[in-house]
Amino acid sequence: MSNGFLERLVREAGVGDLLEALTARLPPSDLQSLMLAVYSRVASRSTPSKLVDQYQRDRFVRPSVVDVRILGELDRIAWACLPSGYQALELSPLCPLGTSSVIAPVHQNKVVSTIRNTEVVSDSTNVLALECAVRRRRDRGAPVLLAASQRLTRAQKLPGPRSWAHFRLLSLCAAGRDAGSFSFEVESIVAQIRFHLRYLEALTSAGWPLQRPRIALTDLSGGRLLPTIETSILTPLSTEFPRAEVLLDPTRQSGRGYYRSLCFKVGVRDGAGEEMEIGDGGDVPWTEKLLNDAKERLVISAIAQERLAAVHSL
Repeated sequence: MSNGFLERLVREAGVGDLLEALTARLPPSDLQSLMLAVYSRVASRSTPSKLVDQYQRDRFVRPSVVDVRILGELDRIAWACLPSGYQALELSPLCPLGTSSVIAPVHQNKVVSTIRNTEVVSDSTNVLALECAVRRRRDRGAPVLLAASQRLTRAQKLPGPRSWAHFRLLSLCAAGRDAGSFSFEVESIVAQIRFHLRYLEALTSAGWPLQRPRIALTDLSGGRLLPTIETSILTPLSTEFPRAEVLLDPTRQSGRGYYRSLCFKVGVRDGAGEEMEIGDGGDVPWTEKLLNDAKERLVISAIAQERLAAVHSL
């Protein structure tokens, strides 16, 4: 939202410190009550015809373009491939206001905020990080391994035919303690990449027109981790999955400032041979911030289920 737009609103409202009054002087509970009253009045002015018109044109409320039965089959196969120790959760469609912008460097304008001090989940790895922090706060003795498949909503309009306002994402999070020598991160990254490759193999066996899985790893440590990446990630995964391409990608620019030391992309070709980027992952400092503990570690990754569903038909 531009400063010019806000300045116009303040000027037309005739209250010079309107934003300050709403955001700093009103407690969140009072602001919530005010906004509930505002939207109650706005809703009272709507009509059945207006509802149908909005439903028809608004990209946020239109149904998904993919077959829900395919999404169900994707989830079924994913849960069958889930690594040992991971617990699958059914997350709420809402999370605390600021979950994306406070945990990850994502602007609040890119999420759908609500008037009840919550936001519509735009990235389930952020929410899984919160759950990991709650569980790690109770017990630091064992890693927390969580997964979720959830429909997300994002406010920004992304280009491309395989980008939607809302879509289903399959997410994994591994939280634990720094074990030294980047060992927790390596173990967790290998486990999650192994899951993604086994998942793609299982989909291919089930009739999905997928070929040439690709894992592209990017070192964000300035070269410090390159020997570890090559010996502990590239070599074992290339040996285990000879049909997949597992390589280093030093040219990647996205993810810098989001991931900490190492990130990776998951790609695959569809039936027409077109390259699809379907996943992303790496280590992030989120539980370290949430628990105010420099020894906490977190590895996340996710697969875009909607993109996989769009290339298959029943």
